Amino acid sequence: MKTYERVTALLVSQFEVDPARIRPEVTFEELDMDSLFLVEFVLTVNAEFGANIEEDAAGPQDTIARAVELIDEQLATATSS
Repeated sequence: MKTYERVTALLVSQFEVDPARIRPEVTFEELDMDSLFLVEFVLTVNAEFGANIEEDAAGPQDTIARAVELIDEQLATATSS
């Protein structure tokens, strides 16, 4: 499963986001997700992907596509180390 699909599945299953609202260009703010949500989201992503993304790496104005980029960048860095 690709990163975007996994993130979408997490948003739906763990955070009860309506799948119809999820698109790559949608921001977390548009999904009514605040900074506290993002901390929880990053912790969940780290556990799910085995990543080590900083809690403040994403903000409410970031898109889902940007979050996917952060995850992919972190995973690429981890595997090349």
